[in-house]
Amino acid sequence: MNLPVPDADFIERLLAVIEDDILPMTTVGVASGNKVFGAALLHKDSHELLLAETNYEIGSPLHHGEMHALKKFYELPEATRPSTDSLIFLTTHEPCSLCLSAITWCGFDNFYYLFSHEDSRDAFAIPHDLKILKEVFNVEPGAYQRKNAFWDSFAIRELIDSTEEPARASLLARVERIVQQYADLSTDYQSSKHDNHIPLS
Repeated sequence: MNLPVPDADFIERLLAVIEDDILPMTTVGVASGNKVFGAALLHKDSHELLLAETNYEIGSPLHHGEMHALKKFYELPEATRPSTDSLIFLTTHEPCSLCLSAITWCGFDNFYYLFSHEDSRDAFAIPHDLKILKEVFNVEPGAYQRKNAFWDSFAIRELIDSTEEPARASLLARVERIVQQYADLSTDYQSSKHDNHIPLS
């Protein structure tokens, strides 16, 4: 796998895409009744953004942030659409079993995420990822293979822990700012979700 070196500049770029590209879309999406999840695709070589998307479950319960990003990706003209092995798959939240499978079937060899399944359950009051893994696949929290024959996955916070100061402190400060913005969006979503008609809200 030809994956980027996870240095401070690379981590900063991932956080910038979450804050500057995904979050504004998610703010609009939550106001329409969607969940807080989003995703983006970046070029491995330049780290330039190809596309960013957010959850669109009010359109279809299958359109999680990752799934909606993949839908938009495959709507790009085939002649100019990059190969999936040339791209970084970035998600705001650790992908659920649906999105894990989609990432695999599409041929991505990586994904990076900020919030864990446990965060989705505990901080965002959305427990479905862990519940489905347990009830359908009999997989305990954290027990799926995060590195396997198809892809390697990376928790951004763990990557930050391995960086040195002063870069680490700067990255953590940005994470905290992002966390607060998502906490506010989560409050908005939870207060209005009874009107969105999403099966697993």
